Amino acid sequence: MAQQKIFGYANRISVRPGEDISFHVNCDGAGEAEAQLIQLIHGDTDQAGPGHVEVEVESSVNGRWAVKKQFTQLGSFLKIADPEGKLAVSGNFSLMAFIWPTMPHRGSRQTILGRWDTLRNKGYALGINPAGHLEFWVGDGTEVDYVTAELPLLPKVWYLVGVSYDRETGRAELYQEGVLNRYNSLVGKVVPHEFASHVVQKFRFKPDNRTDLPFIIAGALDEHALRGPFVNDLYAGKIDRPAICGRALSRAEFDVCRQGGLPPAESVLAYWDTSKDYTANGVGHQVTDTGPHRLNARGFNHPVRAMTGWNWNGKDDCFRLDPSQFGGIEFHPDAVTDCGWEATNRMTVPAGLKSGIYAVRLRIGPGTGVAEEYVVFVVRPAKPTGKLCFLVPTASYLAYANEALSFDAQIIQPMTGQPPVITDLDVETYEHREYGLSTYDHYEDDAGVCFSSYLRPIVNMRPKYRMSSMNITWQFPADLSIVAWIDHMGYDCDFITDEDLHREGVDLLRPYLCVITGTHPEYVSEKMLDAQEDYVAGGGRLIYMGGNGYYWVIGFDSEMPACMEVRKLDSGMRAWAAKPGEHYLQTTGEKSGLWRNRGRAPQKLTGVGFIAEGFETSAPYRKMPDAWHRTVSWITEGVDREVFGDKGLAYNAAAGVELDRYDLSLGTPPHTRIIASSGGHSDNYVLVTEELLYAYAGLTGSLDYRIRADMTYFTAPNNGAVFSTGSIAYGQALPANGFDNSAARVLANVVNAFLTPGRLPGGNWTIEEKQWR
Repeated sequence: MAQQKIFGYANRISVRPGEDISFHVNCDGAGEAEAQLIQLIHGDTDQAGPGHVEVEVESSVNGRWAVKKQFTQLGSFLKIADPEGKLAVSGNFSLMAFIWPTMPHRGSRQTILGRWDTLRNKGYALGINPAGHLEFWVGDGTEVDYVTAELPLLPKVWYLVGVSYDRETGRAELYQEGVLNRYNSLVGKVVPHEFASHVVQKFRFKPDNRTDLPFIIAGALDEHALRGPFVNDLYAGKIDRPAICGRALSRAEFDVCRQGGLPPAESVLAYWDTSKDYTANGVGHQVTDTGPHRLNARGFNHPVRAMTGWNWNGKDDCFRLDPSQFGGIEFHPDAVTDCGWEATNRMTVPAGLKSGIYAVRLRIGPGTGVAEEYVVFVVRPAKPTGKLCFLVPTASYLAYANEALSFDAQIIQPMTGQPPVITDLDVETYEHREYGLSTYDHYEDDAGVCFSSYLRPIVNMRPKYRMSSMNITWQFPADLSIVAWIDHMGYDCDFITDEDLHREGVDLLRPYLCVITGTHPEYVSEKMLDAQEDYVAGGGRLIYMGGNGYYWVIGFDSEMPACMEVRKLDSGMRAWAAKPGEHYLQTTGEKSGLWRNRGRAPQKLTGVGFIAEGFETSAPYRKMPDAWHRTVSWITEGVDREVFGDKGLAYNAAAGVELDRYDLSLGTPPHTRIIASSGGHSDNYVLVTEELLYAYAGLTGSLDYRIRADMTYFTAPNNGAVFSTGSIAYGQALPANGFDNSAARVLANVVNAFLTPGRLPGGNWTIEEKQWR
């Protein structure tokens, strides 16, 4: 019997009572799974806390589900709807495209464009053979004939490639010419390489143009007995302005195109102008065919756009300046943003279900490890009921979804100061790339992953999961420590997600007296940031419970809200860096990278911003002089010791993992109080790169005074206020000792004050309150 494994996802990450949600499940080794609706309370199994806590909920979805093996379409490509068979050419034709291959020597066939049936060897296609040579091939269902370039393609170099085919004579002429300039390719003109290749071959037979065969760019049709049709022979690299013409073009006509001209107008069957469709707000999934038949292409698994093209001149760094230079579309054979599985079951969220974090728990066989799945989702309130709102940082969950740092990042052990702790879940995710990658990973061709979606299993967005490289909970299961504390305290709390906030804006927050964040809300869209700033300025109270928050600029795909985009630029603590000229989001048109580099450092909203990261140890806080000021002394009421926060589930204290610091030069409000600060961090803690203009010795925890977590508080207009912990580990300190600890006491003081309407304690600013104790 096959190993029993079960994985799934939901079509929505946030849902209201009365709305429908569907569950998509893939199972190996079993035909049925036991399903149970669960409310998740706590997700860390550390013995210093309450352990994993979940509550079973009565639901129509409980019981036995029929489950089966499901398959994922890997790879990004463009597909052309051609119902009238305009591209099933019965006569002469030519194919062409500018290409920038990233792995020409991948060892498997890559299709650039054509109508090719891999299983039946029918049709025609222009592509790259396993040895890295440009090749054109045709098939009649029995045999395949081909013409191959003499010279291999170089990786990351722009070429114009094409073929002209005379069906009557069988003559096929291959065209390959380099079009590299001073900027557009990995190498420059000083490399003495011969890029051109022109080969003529007489084919023995004619291609069989199967009428239902789709025209595909960056892939070819294949078929499997169990999974049915899918796209295979996927291409890695960029393609710019692909075209098909209805006659055999001459070499001189190809030369015109190589110099920036168009193919002869009367010959064009389809010309996909990849530089079209850009707007100030980005570009969608459609690639426009400017030819006579308007056979527009549609992207699958998010081919990456807003990328430099064959004619990029190095001067214009954004597609908004000159879209004609940004026709490159980048394809990756291992990209996936939608598994596309059939729905296994559906549920209408019951009208009386309380707002919270839920999951459908699925078990087969032993019901542990890869035989247990939690399909997580958030239930929003039908209408706001509580005064407190927990903002679930789902964009950050997507950023880290299925990260493989322990396997692929060579620096991870020196960075974390410990060996990784690998589970069967980690191995399964790594071995099965059809579950997709995180924005901390690289595609097979070493390009950074810029898209992430929840339309796939996310193994680290579940309770009990510990990040293998750090051996602590991270993101979603770490945030459940805050959820457990809210539950323990008995607060009436509503739950909303980043996606909700991005879509609905500040109006979503206004009903609440207090909004509390997760431990690491690192990835933020402009709409999300605007909403929180407007909420505070309008009198709202924000509790920032983390470190390294409000850091990366992201966008959501308006056509597919489940998908988030980020580009890591040339600053910040990052796993990869976008190539020159490719710093702008295709989903929104705005520059990505750090919010700090867009003039909106997190200090302007929260009072603190990212200063250091370190792992293996955490430290307590020490009260600062401001803590005794009468305007804020209520925050540490009941915390008698000067040092506090010395317990926790993330390395045994409240200040650690990633730290934020008060900094007036970056926009910390000048009246901000520093309640407490950590110190004495180990040399595993290092200063963030955006703070550096020049590297020098001593930029580590034991030597650099800036490496600390600052706990801050400031008031805002209309009785608003912001309290920040400045540490990722703080949220995981709350459950320590049965929630009876100093970190939890401080947070309770703040939440209780923030949930009381009117002036906050110390807000009157009387003469007495201006004095020190």
